[in-house]
Parts: sequence; C-alpha cells; structure tokens
Amino acid sequence: MAYDRYVAICKPLRYHFLMNNSFCALITSTCWVLGMVDPLPHTVLISHLSFCGSHVINHFFCDMSVVLKLSCEDTSFIESMTYLFGLLLELPVFLLLLISYCYIICAIFKIQSGKGRSKAFSTCSSHLTVVILFYGTVWIMYLRPLSQYSADHSKPFALLYTALIPLVNPCIYTLRNRDVRNSIFRRNIVQID
Repeated sequence: MAYDRYVAICKPLRYHFLMNNSFCALITSTCWVLGMVDPLPHTVLISHLSFCGSHVINHFFCDMSVVLKLSCEDTSFIESMTYLFGLLLELPVFLLLLISYCYIICAIFKIQSGKGRSKAFSTCSSHLTVVILFYGTVWIMYLRPLSQYSADHSKPFALLYTALIPLVNPCIYTLRNRDVRNSIFRRNIVQID
C-alpha cells in the first residue's frame, strides 16, 4: 500500500506502468507467503514444548507469549528467534514504509497548490494511521521480554490489533470516499429534520 501511494504521488505519470497487474500479484503473493512462513518456525518449536501446571490460557486467543509462559521448559531460544525474525523480516518492511512516506512527504511539500497538498495528504493519512496503530500495538505486544509479560496488560493491546484495527480499517478508508461521506451526512440530516 505504501508503494502504491508512493508511485501515485511521486510518479503519477508512470503509475499504470509501474503498478500493473503482474506486479500487484507479485507483491500480494509475496505478502501471503511471508505471512505463512514467518510464524512456521515458532509454531513448530512451540508444538514440541512440554507444559506443566495449569493448561488454562488467560487470554482472548492462543497467543504465542501466553503459551510460552505456560511452558515449564526454557523458552529463551524461541524468544530470541522472535526478536531475530522481527529484525530480519518486520523491521525492513517498516523501514521501507518509513522511507516511502519520507519520499511522499517531500513530494507533497513540492506541490504548489494548497488544494493539491491537502488531497495528497488525505490520500496517505488513512493508510499511515492504520500502519501506526498496527505496528505500535504489535511492537508493544511482542518486542518485550517474556519476563515482563502480563496477561492483564497485554489483553487490551491484543484486542486492539486483532479486532479493533481490522474493524476500523474499512471505516478509515471508506470515509475518504466523498460519496460515502455525503451519504452518511445526508442520512443524518434527514433523520434530524
């Protein structure tokens, strides 16, 4: 999405050439493959752990940090692997997002008209809002030591990134659409009268 916004704002005349169907399919399939491959080593290693004591998971879902906390074995290797994967896979993606938005912001400031700048910022603000909300909550959840883990403190963040952000995501994007906004406001005005 960040690359799409980058091309739309920084290279608008080459947009249809750069964002063709085969490139979009390549980006999408790469995201799907990485999304399936990334948790695979964690899942395999966690499935070989032994658990003692209570087998009750005090969480909304079977989260990795909750399961690791229930294990009676040393889980430091899995924790280290989580940080390593975060550095190797998640950090480069986030840095590419930041770099693309730096280019986008620089390009927006070069736009002469205030209306054009406003429209360009509007195009990017919804995506940037969702990215910041998602990355912020995921980092709070997974980039801290297991010794600092508390189910009571992690539940609100887990609820935020697993339920609320996906729920609000369509609203953020559709409210950018002028027809949707007009329809909502017309309906509210009609009901008030």
